[in-house]
Amino acid sequence: MSSEKAKFETKCVHAGIEEDVYGAVVPPIYQTSTFKFKSAKHGASLFAGEEKGHIYTRMSNPTINAMENAIAELEGGYKALGCGSGMAAIHTVFAALTGCGDHVVCSTAVYGPTNTLLRDIFKRMGVETTFADTSNLSEIEANIKKNTKIIYIETPGNPTLAITDIEKSAEIAHKSKAVLIVDNTFMSPAYQRPLEFGADVVVHSMTKFLNGHADVVAGLIVVKEEEMYKKMRKTLNQTGGVIDPFNSFLVHRGIKTLSIRMERHAENAMKIAKFLEQHPAVESVSYPWLESHPQYDMAKKQQTSGGGIISFELKGGFAAGEKMMNTVKLCALAVSLGGVETLIQHPASMTHFTMGQEARKAAGITEGLVRLSVGIENVDDLIADINQAME
Repeated sequence: MSSEKAKFETKCVHAGIEEDVYGAVVPPIYQTSTFKFKSAKHGASLFAGEEKGHIYTRMSNPTINAMENAIAELEGGYKALGCGSGMAAIHTVFAALTGCGDHVVCSTAVYGPTNTLLRDIFKRMGVETTFADTSNLSEIEANIKKNTKIIYIETPGNPTLAITDIEKSAEIAHKSKAVLIVDNTFMSPAYQRPLEFGADVVVHSMTKFLNGHADVVAGLIVVKEEEMYKKMRKTLNQTGGVIDPFNSFLVHRGIKTLSIRMERHAENAMKIAKFLEQHPAVESVSYPWLESHPQYDMAKKQQTSGGGIISFELKGGFAAGEKMMNTVKLCALAVSLGGVETLIQHPASMTHFTMGQEARKAAGITEGLVRLSVGIENVDDLIADINQAME
């Protein structure tokens, strides 16, 4: 059976692996900057695109290609492009698809540096951005302009876990001749595949769930069609935000356990979310598969699980959250997410600080909001730690 016809769990183990000249079960690390040509004519034909092959690792490399092909298959895409970080991936898609005079509609609940990239860097390049609550489709429609080139959504949104309807967003984008880009970092292809709902491009911080072990910084772009791939590849090659072979090797290794890791992340997160919802010190809990979530029905439609991220508000606000984060023992006080270990952080003063208070308020990021990235530890140990910290 080819991996294309296999179930998701099998694809995680076998996708991207091709026959090796020495029969290696795991694709080797081609730790080389450049590749030797057979002749001058061979080199010329590679540069002209008349023959397939590798020239220079910034352009392509067998180890990187194996990882890219694996995740493209998991997402159901045409091709993928490995990047040096999640922000390198996000920068690449905006650089490839926008120019001076263009307009972007972006989710308010979005990774802090994505907001800053658009408000600062791309604004100076003449690209205008409107931030909208994309969980409300009418807000997307109301902010579309004649020069809108991209609708960029993050669903679930970071860190509020607001859910945006991917299918309807795609319809709105395509009606306006815009491109729908979805940041799928929180769910991973294990639990959400935006291309199946009409998205044109998917981006990931592979630092998070895809790698899963908090030892890599990397990003990825997955595209649905060949023309989009060519556009993205040209931009990535020229701007240089590429991933290296060693980190590609580590991500590909992490992918092999993606399915079983995500199962434990989600199982633990649901139990902890229910515990928090009943705790007297907690004001509110946001987790997509809790029935109390405002977009619960939408989450059930386009996700196959609630995922591994929880946001919650303590009744004591910022002071209570600060005390809790200083008192946890098993949970690590650290930014990032998606690793095997449980991480806790305060978005307003950490990951989303650069957005500024006004932008955070618009995104629903309160001063007392706590974000929990649930790991794969024993859930009873995690609940005991959270409980003692809140007490």
